[in-house]
Parts: sequence; structure tokens; C-alpha cells
Amino acid sequence: MIRPGPSNSITDVPGILVGNAEAPELVTGATAILPERPAVGAVEVRGGGPGSRETEALAAESTVQEVHGIALSGGSAYGLDAAGGVMHWLRGHGRGLAIAEAVVPIVPGAIIFDLATGGPKHWDHPPWWELGYRAAEAAGADFALGNAGAGLGATAGKLKGGLGTASVTWDGLTVGALAVVNPMGSVLIPGSRTFWAWPFELDGEFGGQTPPGAPPADLDHDFAAAPPGANTTLAVIATDAHLTRAQAKRVACMAHDGFARAIRPVHSPLDGDTVFVLATGAIALADPVGDLARLGMLAADCTARAITRGVYEAAPLAGWPAYRDLP
Repeated sequence: MIRPGPSNSITDVPGILVGNAEAPELVTGATAILPERPAVGAVEVRGGGPGSRETEALAAESTVQEVHGIALSGGSAYGLDAAGGVMHWLRGHGRGLAIAEAVVPIVPGAIIFDLATGGPKHWDHPPWWELGYRAAEAAGADFALGNAGAGLGATAGKLKGGLGTASVTWDGLTVGALAVVNPMGSVLIPGSRTFWAWPFELDGEFGGQTPPGAPPADLDHDFAAAPPGANTTLAVIATDAHLTRAQAKRVACMAHDGFARAIRPVHSPLDGDTVFVLATGAIALADPVGDLARLGMLAADCTARAITRGVYEAAPLAGWPAYRDLP
């Protein structure tokens, strides 16, 4: 039977830790996802306005095959500095590639645009490197959702977005997802309080969704004026399955289907939608083809649930209303 893991969190995957750090005065933050041991990594980018770092290092043909962390951040392109902070923390703990006398952690990263959510923009020193370091330092099994970490300044359509997570166990394997939810599109069926992802809810994690009574009369989206790259949803999938980098890439591709189950429209020219995968390699796939297909399907389901929880768990902030406050 497919059930959520004990914490319904990406950290249900053994060896995966998550930490958050925020700069409330700037309405921004960062999130670090750290495998306790190097993991096989992959990435798939489908949004039209991405902001990322070290994604080319995750190509199947690249020399380096291990990943030591993932950094997600607000701050637009400034936020890419967060990966440097995560790297510094990892290096200080001896975690990374040993090259000559140096230790070089491999920390891919991606950012959302939250610079319009609130807070001053004339900082003397961009805070995201420090936020990345603090997020890595805080990494553990338990972490806050909603207005936390890289989700602090996130918005979702006309609602407050945020940080969400979900997990599932199946046939001895665990799959978890973490999402920073900042899409241009809406997570709600028009004219209702029902999430697009309502069929995938497990154990009341969205508050107990009621199926829509009838198809919405109008599926058109109210497009707000936004510059290219001003929105993005980011996700990290973790699993204890033993995957090659090519197999991890396939899971990343399939996990993007979870975006389409939870957001409309999605992968637009205004979004930088990106999915990372971390595979710790503890459990071999009995059927490399069939089990991989099931794993990708579960990753997509977890992604849809993590996206929806990111909005469900968010609180109102900077004039952005929260889902739970809707009439």
C-alpha cells in the first residue's frame, strides 16, 4: 500500500536533512537539502525563466557523479550566492571532493524571484551567502513549512506561496519531495477553494479536500503583469533507491508532471521551474524498468502534494492572503 512516510517529509528518506534560514526584514530566505553521504544527482529545467547554478555538472556525461547538497533560495540572481554558503559549511565539515589539498563540495542551486514581495531592496551586502550557510548549519530531520526558508517570500498566483514537503513509501522504497512554491499560475480550481491536486491528498494533508461539485465554468487564467523570470517553482526529489545518473534524470523528468497536477498554467515563459533529484543508493531496484517507472510516478505525486502543502501551510505576509483565510 502507498502511504506517506512517518513525517510526510523529504527527510523520511534516510540520510536526507533539510535546513532553513530567513531574513525577515527582507522577506527572503534559503533552504539547504543535504545528503549525509554523497548522492547521485540529476536535474530537469522546464520553465522559461530559470536561475540556476552547477546544473551542467549534473549532466549524465559529466565527470563528477556525486552531489553534496542542494541550495534553494529567494533573491533572484542574487540568491545564487546561497550555494556558496552551503559549500563553505560543507567544506568546514570535510564534505566534498578531495582534489589535491582542497575539498570542493558540489552544491547545485536554483532561485525564485521574491524581490517584489516586500522589504527594502537597497542592502549594503547581499544576505544570501550567509543565509545559505545558516540553512546548512540548521539542517536536520525537522524543519518548518510555509513561510520558511526559500519559501518565505514566495507567492502562488494571488495567494501566499511557501515551502512544502511530502513523502511516500512503497515496497520498501521511500520517495520524498520538497517544493518552493512561487508560480505565476494558480493552485486552485477557479471559483473554488479546491486545489487542483485534490485527488492526490493523503491523510488530510491539505485540510481534507472536497471534490469539486462541477467543472469550473471558466478555466481562463487572470494573467498579472510580470517581467520574465519573476516566478518559479523549485522541487527536490529524494529517494533511497539505487539509481544511475541517467535513471535519476528520468525521475526528474517524470516528477515535472507533478507541477502540472498542482498548478495551472505551469512551465510558462515567466517561470523558472526546476526539479532536482538526489538518490542515496541504499536499495537496488528489482526491476530497473518497471520499478523506475513506478518511482517516477510516485515522485510526480509527491511533487504535486509538496507544492500544494507549500500553499496550504503558508501564512499571510506583506499583503498576500493565505489559503486558510479564504472564505
